[in-house]
Amino acid sequence: MADKGYEILAPVGNYEALCAAVRSGADAVYFGMKDFSARRNAENFSEEEMVSGIKYCKRRGVKTYLTLNIAIKQNELASAFEVAKKAYFSGIDGFIVSDLGIAKMIRETMPDVQLHASTQMTVNSPSALPILKELGFCRVVPAREMSKAELNLFCKKAKEAGIEVEAFVHGALCMCLSGQCLMSSVLGGRSGNRGLCAGPCRLPFMVPGGTGYDLSLKDLSLVKYINEMINMGIYSFKIEGRMKRPEYIAAAVTACRNAAENGFLSDEATEILENVFSRSGFTDGYYTGKLGKEMFGVRKNSDIQKSKQIYNSIHNLYRNEFPRIPLSVTAEIRENSPIKISFFYCDKTVCESGGIPIAATKKATREEDVIKLISKLGGTPFFIEKIDITIDDGLFVSAGEINEIRRKCCERLEGLLEKTPDRRFFEKSFKNDLKKIFKQKKIYAEFLNPNQIPDCAADLDLIILPLEKFAVNKDFKAEYAVKLPKFTDSEENLIKELEKLKKIGVKKAVCGTLPALAVALKCKMEVMGDIGLNVLNTISAEVLKDLGVKEITVSAEADIKTVKDIKTDIKTGIFAYGRLPLMCMKNCPLKNGKGCKDCKKTGVITDRLNTSFPVICRAGYSELYNSKPIYTADRQDEFPATDYMVLSFTTETRDECEKIIKCYNNGDEPIDEYTRGLYFRELF
Repeated sequence: MADKGYEILAPVGNYEALCAAVRSGADAVYFGMKDFSARRNAENFSEEEMVSGIKYCKRRGVKTYLTLNIAIKQNELASAFEVAKKAYFSGIDGFIVSDLGIAKMIRETMPDVQLHASTQMTVNSPSALPILKELGFCRVVPAREMSKAELNLFCKKAKEAGIEVEAFVHGALCMCLSGQCLMSSVLGGRSGNRGLCAGPCRLPFMVPGGTGYDLSLKDLSLVKYINEMINMGIYSFKIEGRMKRPEYIAAAVTACRNAAENGFLSDEATEILENVFSRSGFTDGYYTGKLGKEMFGVRKNSDIQKSKQIYNSIHNLYRNEFPRIPLSVTAEIRENSPIKISFFYCDKTVCESGGIPIAATKKATREEDVIKLISKLGGTPFFIEKIDITIDDGLFVSAGEINEIRRKCCERLEGLLEKTPDRRFFEKSFKNDLKKIFKQKKIYAEFLNPNQIPDCAADLDLIILPLEKFAVNKDFKAEYAVKLPKFTDSEENLIKELEKLKKIGVKKAVCGTLPALAVALKCKMEVMGDIGLNVLNTISAEVLKDLGVKEITVSAEADIKTVKDIKTDIKTGIFAYGRLPLMCMKNCPLKNGKGCKDCKKTGVITDRLNTSFPVICRAGYSELYNSKPIYTADRQDEFPATDYMVLSFTTETRDECEKIIKCYNNGDEPIDEYTRGLYFRELF
């Protein structure tokens, strides 16, 4: 289908949903296989269904994208690569990925396919775009937390970099910045970063003065802004919902298509969207910059009843084929020559012949009769854009013969569209037999506030402080590093601050997102990758090394075997102590309670079991921390494959920080309540 300048991209969790999306007018669909997809709880596609689904879409000019958008462990890489390879030779148009390792494997072996950077890659500012381009990505899904102004700038920079922008415009909205959530894995053993989110944020979590569901956001809906976003430079408009019913997909696709074509969303379409699924309505708070209570919502019984009532009527939206492929048609009906009809679409042409027309004994076949018969394309994805008829006078052709030729032309053209061109594949080995020699582990300590730093920190190997509270104790011999924020309103200001720190001797930056990493590299700082980069395999570590990263803290979702499996010649470390950051949030849950007026930048949120979790606001965003700290001082001999350990201090007092540092120096048993994190648990 000719490119109309934008794309409506639909989620499909099974084959029925795929058909619904295509029949309601989606330009492209995205789906996952049984494994390695960020919605592994959806029904998803078997290999046979994938092949069939790709053919179904190709016959209708619809693009297909496979999601491989989870953090992949070292021992899973080979299987994930085989899934990608099967999809590649089945004709998939693109892969949506978040793991740098599998992205590298695809890029170096499968050149005839697109790579799309998933929202799980936490791209929330334009600084990451040159890196994504260097890594072979042609499209990026920016963070849903970005405002209209931020998206506008992002699109301009993406155009300069030659990268398409794909934006979520409708569907469920996570409380946490995508790619940075550890809540489901830590509390339930099911990782959201690995596609098995249990949705704990939809359960009761309470802040003072809140509603009792203070981590549950309303669904996102930016459908009414689609025309504005097209003008901004966004190419693909993405609907969330691979676990939703086909009726939901059809309603969302229809609304997006109508908004794009008409420039507005009707009241009727808005009502259908709200009735088919909502959580007390929708929110556009991030896009409009209106954060706070209005963004929060839960699924009520009244919402459920509305959905039940509307499903039957929505089914009509995808009952029939959607005419999407424009045809140029010629027909020649000449005396003493076989009837000939040709279909033209893009670079594809089919031609079918019939019998020789006979002289009319009563009524001769007219040009308008032939046009009417050829135009009967219902049940196909075709429609006639242009038609030329050449017909001699006094001839008769039966309707049945014209219909049969038309049917054959449709079948042959669908066959041409379905065919996958030959694709190149370059064999490459990704094995790594590196054997590392480790010295005594170094101790790095991260403090939320300089006031927490005890005197014993003078002998640490590294002291890490956040950019917004950075201060150096000149009496300490320890090296200092600055931790960059996960959001930034201005890359220019961030660069200025880093340049100031460089002048006082700070050389190292700790980065948990690709945008932060890109800024630090631009400032020629030594980069240490944080747990937010979600490194679970050697190839991801090697990609970061090639970019210029010097040290990498392995993902906190790695079990001890995965930690050992990561073999790279750059330094690796673990998050050895501290409260894990379970969520990174642009819209603070404390705003759903008493608000920000009297807030002291710290608070707590309590779950249904009355467990309290600290919430700390910093640098324009909030982080929710686990109720207990990880403690591994007495088990460090079980992590032989790492060079350093990170001790992270958040709510601890100065005296408590001192005690913990001494415990890790001595390998002491734990002294307070603690958790072992995920290192000794099987994480799905």
